[in-house]
Amino acid sequence: MLFSAPLKTSSKKIMLLGSGELGKEVAIEAQRLGIEVVAVDRYENAPAHLVSNRSYVVNMQDKEAVLEIIRLEKPDYILPEIEAISIDALFAAEEEGFCVIPNAEAVNKTMNRKNIRRFAAEELEIKTSRYHFVCTYEDMCYAAEDVGFPCVIKPVMSSSGHGQSIARTPFDLENSWEIAKEARGDASELIVEEFIRFDYEITLLTVRNGKETVFCEPIGHIQKDGDYIYSWQPMEMSKKALKRSKAIAKSITDGLGGRGLFGVELFVKGDEVYFSEVSPRPHDTGMVTLITQSQSEFALHVRAVLGLPLGFTFYGDGASAAFKSTVESHEPVIDVDDTLFDDKTFVRVFGKPEAHIGRRMAVVLVFDKVNKALKKAKKLIKGIKDA
Repeated sequence: MLFSAPLKTSSKKIMLLGSGELGKEVAIEAQRLGIEVVAVDRYENAPAHLVSNRSYVVNMQDKEAVLEIIRLEKPDYILPEIEAISIDALFAAEEEGFCVIPNAEAVNKTMNRKNIRRFAAEELEIKTSRYHFVCTYEDMCYAAEDVGFPCVIKPVMSSSGHGQSIARTPFDLENSWEIAKEARGDASELIVEEFIRFDYEITLLTVRNGKETVFCEPIGHIQKDGDYIYSWQPMEMSKKALKRSKAIAKSITDGLGGRGLFGVELFVKGDEVYFSEVSPRPHDTGMVTLITQSQSEFALHVRAVLGLPLGFTFYGDGASAAFKSTVESHEPVIDVDDTLFDDKTFVRVFGKPEAHIGRRMAVVLVFDKVNKALKKAKKLIKGIKDA
């Protein structure tokens, strides 16, 4: 493969649609290969804006506004990095000959829980929890009674756990309805799904370059309200469960097609594995790979997009812990304890221009055996505070 330099007529160019902390790491890895990076988001000075060759601010759900930038820049690859994007713009760009990663239909399926659940359960016949899609409060109540309590209720379209809750009894349904309706994204339709009493859940990072599919070591994680707080790698699991997890991940990613890294979320109970969700892009729980692998999930994503070999070395166990802001600020300052900077501990500050309560602003990475790393990460994350 021929490599050039950014800002040349021969440059290879990627466009990030979504420029948060995950997009920032993708941009950095692309820059390492001399790839020109154009970062687009809905607000100024998003993290990936700060490390890209050019940046744009646009309403990401405005079809014509997004298409205008695509036509102006003419990227070789378009990488959707968030879910709140005009899918019509992606389909139109693809029809005009632009390469959407992994492809517009895969993004369409995965950004909508209804689409991906039906695709997995009904077309691919992958094991999932029982579920119903509802549009009214009354239908939600009927669906909850059918799948049983507790049950999980969330919008079919939202990101980072927004709008998700668990209704443990019928008395919780009204609150779950309100939480879902206040979510960022489209809350016109909800999914009510059976609560699987799983032993643990994992993210299995699955990478396709058009020639091969590779898997990273399974990542365990703890979420709160659907949003990740801690993750660790590898997650200890039986050989049978891991084999089934890989089979499900390959089935779903083969079905979606295209190139790139996919974050496949799975529930595991004993040796049984249930499909949960999939993201056709780097996954927040996969930030732990910044410390555990020779090629992080972000580097693998770029390699896969370019069709490069996907080999990497797993350095060893590690854990991550997310720092979320406790304040509202237009000039956020994060106070990081100096002890977090040692030979086995690293901090990544995302550089977001505004802080909001609950917004992820930084991550702690610890390199050690899983139990020690996770314990240390939980302790050290308390050493980060809003100043």
